Amino acid sequence: MVNVRKDETTYSGSFLRAEAELVLEEARRAKAEKTKDLGSPIKLSGLALAIQVRGNHAWIAENTSVIRKIDLETGKTLQVFRGHTAPATSLAFYEKVPGSGDDGILISGSWDKTINVWDVETKQLISSTPAHTDFVKSLLVIPSLKLLVSSSSDKIVRFWDLSSLHNGKPLQSVGSISAHTRPVESLYARPESNSTAILYTGDTMGIIKVWELSKEADVSPPRFRATQIDDLQNHRTGVNEMYHGNGQLWTASSDDTVQIIDHPTQASSSSKPIPPITHPTAVKAILPISLTPLAEPYLLTGSGDVIRVYDVSSPREPELLNTVDAHWHDVTALRLWMRRTAVEGQLGKVMVEPWVISTSLDGTIRKWKLTELLQPPPPKPIETTALAPVEPVKLEKTSGLTEEEERELAELMEDD
Repeated sequence: MVNVRKDETTYSGSFLRAEAELVLEEARRAKAEKTKDLGSPIKLSGLALAIQVRGNHAWIAENTSVIRKIDLETGKTLQVFRGHTAPATSLAFYEKVPGSGDDGILISGSWDKTINVWDVETKQLISSTPAHTDFVKSLLVIPSLKLLVSSSSDKIVRFWDLSSLHNGKPLQSVGSISAHTRPVESLYARPESNSTAILYTGDTMGIIKVWELSKEADVSPPRFRATQIDDLQNHRTGVNEMYHGNGQLWTASSDDTVQIIDHPTQASSSSKPIPPITHPTAVKAILPISLTPLAEPYLLTGSGDVIRVYDVSSPREPELLNTVDAHWHDVTALRLWMRRTAVEGQLGKVMVEPWVISTSLDGTIRKWKLTELLQPPPPKPIETTALAPVEPVKLEKTSGLTEEEERELAELMEDD
């Protein structure tokens, strides 16, 4: 038995880990140089932990604790909202005039456990709410219910009333969910009426819980009740992003897969579940183009530092169309940008083109024309090299016999 001191094994493990980190760092440095101009990068002063694209502007929640409004055409910062004391992790908007598309009210969440509410036009901080006992991870506005949903590392999902926003007064709590056993990082909702919605909550164990969210009648201030109607266990670990549309739930997970789940599942349906779309590493971001106004059967995914493009006309047999080395560090978000540009020489004419915005831990925002992402790269030319003439191989005699002796031996063996 070989005796190895504990400090030796620790040192050895640390050395191997450090060596692997150095190799990865060098690979990223090389890729940073290779991709430095791809996607017309906009360099940020920090890392984008969340992004919303509205018009020709990107709104970024940064690890520097600020919310930043950026002009996607010029890359210039137009507004900065300061108020958090730790990295800003999430943001959402609530329209002053429902259905108008105005920026109206900006809502942000942070590692400082608070939710801040801002008036976009005046940049005034309307309120700051101590919302959770741990990091705020995700925010979701359900306009029809005048409701804000927040999730946190404290495993709790909370509901906040948006029907009345008062300067200086914290948001009014109107309900909560405490059924998850792990941090809740992903939220999605589909409104059913002016008083009900279906809410999806995904945690870091890969569990997605489905809730019927309803507003209690004749109660002031309003209260919301969440009744669990389903428990989806399609993933082995964290759910990073969710979308729902056309009777299907689209999910991205750290278990290296994207899942397309029929939901709600029909009791009479006998069809097998759609196989997952597997990736080499964790999938941090998805953009199902079929669920956007474009309604085209394409799916974009962010896994590692690569954007992949799939044709999902047949979800059971997705076709990989393109793989783009988009960043030199992990892709964290993919958003559709309907780019509006004035037509030169035609007063009042505007051209609208679909683009995709990606964010990454490399500290950049990048812009991609969707039509170019959908085109697979041209095949690489086949390299051929002239074959050298083959010299005849001379066999060396190893038996020690002369040619005549070998012939005689062969004849004797035939006689036997």
